[in-house]
Amino acid sequence: MRQLLTFAIAMSISSIFSHAQPLTPGTQAPDITAPDQDAKEVRFADVYSNGLTLVYFYPKADTPGCTAQACSLRDSFAGLQSEGVTILGVSGDSPEGQKKFREKYGIPFTLISDSKSEVAAVFGVPTTLGIPSRQSFIIKDGKIAWATPKARTKDAAVEVQEALNSLK
Repeated sequence: MRQLLTFAIAMSISSIFSHAQPLTPGTQAPDITAPDQDAKEVRFADVYSNGLTLVYFYPKADTPGCTAQACSLRDSFAGLQSEGVTILGVSGDSPEGQKKFREKYGIPFTLISDSKSEVAAVFGVPTTLGIPSRQSFIIKDGKIAWATPKARTKDAAVEVQEALNSLK
């Protein structure tokens, strides 16, 4: 009986934490569909077909680090866009929460609601209680071209630009 109880507790704890292995460069980028800030379904493969795509995961909308990260990318959006980069920000927030965050800070790119951690799972991004770790991926020609397991916050755009330069 004690072994059964120990097993049940271990299973409960393991369901709180996801210890997935993030996708690495050269891996096919996942084709998944998830709602954006307007609850409109976004198929990632359709976005990838438009050129370079930055998919970045952040823990929670409207928190200090996540705001700094989004605003860094917002402030460099025109330059990234001129290089053909489309940005998808992903967190476990609801579409309504993503929309408020986007409007409050004037974020010009799409924010994805991943309330069931399905997008995080296919990218191999670990979660804790449904909150993804801060990671970024650049997709080129349908494959992961660059990935970082610990994305920057206030220097997010600098990090992405450095990655883009390394891919040229």
